[in-house]
Amino acid sequence: MPSLDDWADAIALRISDEWVGGRDFPEDATLLHEILYQLFRNHPEECEKLIGTGIIEEGYFEPLL
Repeated sequence: MPSLDDWADAIALRISDEWVGGRDFPEDATLLHEILYQLFRNHPEECEKLIGTGIIEEGYFEPLL
């Protein structure tokens, strides 16, 4: 079962990877990921609200068949 840290990292990565400015500013995309990860770790109730939404599906960590 994925931990809250796993979810925080996955959501932060998903958002920072899909940020339109990431192609032109990869260092800023990395910084965005780091900041979002810390915010989601420090506020787990907010992180949990995003699980099962269009941002990250509930089965994100399930292995592909």
